[in-house]
Amino acid sequence: MTSHSAIIAARSADQDVRQRAFATIVESYWKPAYKYIRIKWQATNEDAKDLTQGFFATAIEKDYFRSYDPDKASFQTFVRTCLDAFVANQRKAEKRLKRGGGAAHFSLDFGEAENELAQQLVSEITPAEYFQREWVRSLFALAVEGLRRHYSGKRNDVYFKLFELYDLREDSEPKTSYSALAAEFGLTTVEVTNYLAAARREFRKIVLARLREITATEEEFHNEARALLGVEIK
Repeated sequence: MTSHSAIIAARSADQDVRQRAFATIVESYWKPAYKYIRIKWQATNEDAKDLTQGFFATAIEKDYFRSYDPDKASFQTFVRTCLDAFVANQRKAEKRLKRGGGAAHFSLDFGEAENELAQQLVSEITPAEYFQREWVRSLFALAVEGLRRHYSGKRNDVYFKLFELYDLREDSEPKTSYSALAAEFGLTTVEVTNYLAAARREFRKIVLARLREITATEEEFHNEARALLGVEIK
């Protein structure tokens, strides 16, 4: 089992540990789940909100994650399978968990998720591939936010700003140069090179830390790290 795994911590006898673990799992999976429900199940915006809230509330209440067996599938696949079963049961019963209806309620930015969904092309991939893609997108987005907080806390915002301008630009945006960044921030080209290298190392470290939290075994962690970053982690 991986250290710092929220999946393992979700089985803890300590309620505080379990709550922190559930919060990590929800943070990593709610947006892929919401978008997946909208795409695969063709749910309306309001229905998808209710189903997403209901799924995670029920997963926590009924301790879905305790039954996860890493020998059978990745945790990502397990979550998607549980989500499909939950939505199917809700549809079959022709009812859904209403928001604010007594179940746990999570503070989730559905507006942001809906805006992202409106800009995406999804017709050429399967729902399972879409869920996996959105899980990756969510993981990297959380890592970017973690990197921003890291440098903000150190009062070294320039590291993140350089990373944001150079590595996070949209493909449609013109590529800037190290020399242009140096002129903009009053740095030398060598300093820009070094700052970017440091930011990339820190970003990789944050991605791997988050990945450890949402994988249950060393094998799963290494497989996902290889797929995400194209490297072998020692």
